[in-house]
Amino acid sequence: MAKGNGQRLKALYILKILQENSDEKHLLKTQQIIDKLDGYGIPAERKSVYADISALKELGYEIVCVRARGNGGYYLKNRSFELPELKLLTDAVQASRLITVTKSRDLIRKLETLTSPFEAKQLNRQVYVSDRNKNDNETIYETIDRLHESMQKNRQVRFQYLEWTADGKKKCRHNGAFYEVSPYFLIWRDENYYLVAYDAKAQIMKHYRVDKIQALSVSELDREGTEVAAKVNPAVYTEEKFGMFAGTEEIVTLRYEPAIAGVLFDRFGQDVSVRKLADGSYTMRVRLSLSQQFYGWLTGLGTAVEIVAPAYVQDAYEAYLRDILYLYQK
Repeated sequence: MAKGNGQRLKALYILKILQENSDEKHLLKTQQIIDKLDGYGIPAERKSVYADISALKELGYEIVCVRARGNGGYYLKNRSFELPELKLLTDAVQASRLITVTKSRDLIRKLETLTSPFEAKQLNRQVYVSDRNKNDNETIYETIDRLHESMQKNRQVRFQYLEWTADGKKKCRHNGAFYEVSPYFLIWRDENYYLVAYDAKAQIMKHYRVDKIQALSVSELDREGTEVAAKVNPAVYTEEKFGMFAGTEEIVTLRYEPAIAGVLFDRFGQDVSVRKLADGSYTMRVRLSLSQQFYGWLTGLGTAVEIVAPAYVQDAYEAYLRDILYLYQK
């Protein structure tokens, strides 16, 4: 490096050295900073290092000078993320089914660069990318980015949609026919991204698992269904679609025991109509999509929850249970 350029960049190199080699438990002495600058081809004297550190502090960098005989030195205190925050982000990356194993490792390596190498080792010790059921679709990040682009540009999208076969393989639905819809929302639910879009042919809003979308392209056609989409509250839509499976929407009254109340409020939120009955139980009126997923969820709660109304929903749930029972009575 040319001497003139090195001197002009010296303060930045001091910041780089402190970022990469110091923290509260690992201090750098002035001479160590000078030696590392020399490794970059930048000669420096103590007075100039003091001056540069002072200038960096004036710019807002919290460079701490610890004065202790034999053990003093400098370290960079303020970083974009604290170590506990990085651990939390690392755990989230590791746990997410959406993020592939390869991408998880890449992201974790990038998170490690946001702290000192000494603290990064704590992330290394903490992180284990297990063989849990993580997504294998490496193009999902491009798909999400393209969907955001289409919504910003007010454009329709075109894609093929995948489904699982009985032997565990993926195939295109409808023999590879392309879906053409108007995208409006991306929703995160049950560790998956869902696209909520307007289907002009059906004239309704539908949702699609983003990791099952392939061959996505942004159309030159403007989005349709603006008035329909404007009436959709994404948060309400999410709660109404059990497991994000579509079904007939209905207002259902459930009777439940107080001990199970937390489960219901976790699922439906607090903006619901609740009434206490004379026997100490309660009823709750909720709007939801009737589907196998709803009935399956209800079955898991056993006798603590009962469908009170409408009667046809009671009948449908009874038929659901009867079909299951019949399977095991053969």
